[in-house]
Amino acid sequence: MLGYYLDLALRSLKRNKMLTALMVLAIALGIGASMTMVTVLHVMTADPIPGRSGQLFYPQVDPQGMDGYSKDKEPPDELTWIDAMNLVRAGKATHQAAMSGGRVTVVPSQGATHAFIADARYATADFFPMFEVPFVDGAGWTAGDDDKHARVAVIARELADKLYGTPHATGQMLRLGKYDFRIVGVIGDWNPVPHFYDLTQGRYAEQEQVFLPFATAMELKQGTQGSMQCWGGFPGEDGPTKTDQCSWVQFWAQLDTPARVAAYRDFLASYSEQQKTLGRFARPPNTRLYGVMAWLDHNHVVPGSVQLQTLLALGFLLVCLVNTVALLLVKFLRRAGELSVRRAMGASKQAVFAQLLVEAALVGLTGGLVGLLLAAFGLWVVRQQPVEYATLAHMDGAMLCGTFVLAVCATLLAALFPAWRACRIVPARLLKTQ
Repeated sequence: MLGYYLDLALRSLKRNKMLTALMVLAIALGIGASMTMVTVLHVMTADPIPGRSGQLFYPQVDPQGMDGYSKDKEPPDELTWIDAMNLVRAGKATHQAAMSGGRVTVVPSQGATHAFIADARYATADFFPMFEVPFVDGAGWTAGDDDKHARVAVIARELADKLYGTPHATGQMLRLGKYDFRIVGVIGDWNPVPHFYDLTQGRYAEQEQVFLPFATAMELKQGTQGSMQCWGGFPGEDGPTKTDQCSWVQFWAQLDTPARVAAYRDFLASYSEQQKTLGRFARPPNTRLYGVMAWLDHNHVVPGSVQLQTLLALGFLLVCLVNTVALLLVKFLRRAGELSVRRAMGASKQAVFAQLLVEAALVGLTGGLVGLLLAAFGLWVVRQQPVEYATLAHMDGAMLCGTFVLAVCATLLAALFPAWRACRIVPARLLKTQ
């Protein structure tokens, strides 16, 4: 029966090519515009670390003075070096990692004249197991390496291929500025989107190429990069990095159960009270503990302009569907005589209704195909824009299937009223006028 309905639909669509083209175009424009923005929004709001995001939390404490104090004011986004190291040593989480971004000068074997700058991540040892960073060779360093300020490094596969011509670079020496580091691991493709673990480097920053033990990087005065908030006077000659007057360190903790999350919240409050008693903190305990998705929402990672454009695109799709309803109504009512003959020959209302919906689905499928091409063009346009998320504007398999499902479902929805209206025509009345 479906084959018969498809044959009838093709015959009907061919009879009035202009009207068919208008319906396909209306659907295609709506689908193309909406799926372009929905795809961008989908990429920007995706879980950056699926399967683990529910266990990762970002703690905050407030070590500032009483100047500008407000009970409801948020604590600084980052921790001071002292607080970060205290939380690492406390070991209250399954894994905990203090970190910061930076840039290093990579000196290849060809000499200093071929040196180049690479993005770096300075972190404690738990960074790799906590974020499930994949390795193609070797492994991360140990907590003992952190304590000994060992000169070891982990590099990205891209850098390993560039420097050594192979990803199997464990044991090789890496020259960074005037210091040598022994490579202990090479990581594979790992670039969470958004760049949730350090938004100060850019919400959609690229994967770092060099990873160093945090304490080692600080001892060798490797330059840090990111946000820094200071209070109580500018730090002295030693700089702001290890004082208790500047927050600049990102910190993540892995808490596997709700009970451990609750316990960690209590620990943060207790820690803040203890530091206040010691004279380091002036303010009453003011702590926060955000999960990954809550942290992204708190920092408004998705620009409001993208959300607005998505709503506008969906509104445009609605307008296109209203136009499609009108076109389908005109088309179906023009065929009232043909449909009446079918009814007179024994076809039920349900059969005619199904026939018209199959015809509408065919229009939707064609519109979805054209809309997919328009969406691909729209995403190409987005990739040409000077915005940080431009390179991410690609349609994945889910969005590809979603395009056709949305096109067909939207067209079927638009066809319900015209098909119902056409089925209510009384065949006898029309047959008398023929």
